[in-house]
Amino acid sequence: MRYAQGGGLTDAGRAARERVRLQAVERFEGGQKSREIAAALRVSERSVERWRRQWRERGEAGVLSKGSPGRPRLSDAQIARLERELERGPLVHGWADQRWTLARIKTLIGRLFHVSYTVEGTWLLLKRHGWSWQQPARRAIERDDAAVEVWKKETWPRVRAPRRRVTAGSSSRTRPDSR
Repeated sequence: MRYAQGGGLTDAGRAARERVRLQAVERFEGGQKSREIAAALRVSERSVERWRRQWRERGEAGVLSKGSPGRPRLSDAQIARLERELERGPLVHGWADQRWTLARIKTLIGRLFHVSYTVEGTWLLLKRHGWSWQQPARRAIERDDAAVEVWKKETWPRVRAPRRRVTAGSSSRTRPDSR
């Protein structure tokens, strides 16, 4: 069976598969052979054998759905705690400046809740809970606009990489330009 875009099954799809496994359990209890069960439920014999083994080892709980295989989610209480910790600022948590980056928030989540998120997953988590990226509204007090202009006019042209040639070169060994 092909999965929908994005992979995995929906909750309804997982429930339907679980119903098939529970029907198989009823047939196990009735003493039917794996081949008969596979034909009746239109699944592979191998799947039926795997379900039978799980049923023998753990009972009906062995064939129940384990739920969505998605990323671990933080509870509402954990989200509230994360927000309190973010409001306290990065200095309190050991960073040298007052900038919250996604990598730092990811690290903080790992430290506080022992849950691993990717940087992208951290952004989605924050966005889902109403947080947004921010830029400073004003320029830093320490900024020296005159020094910035001097740097742009004098230093930058010297350190900037030279432009590439407009025409493409040749990698041919037989053309005279390549020798």
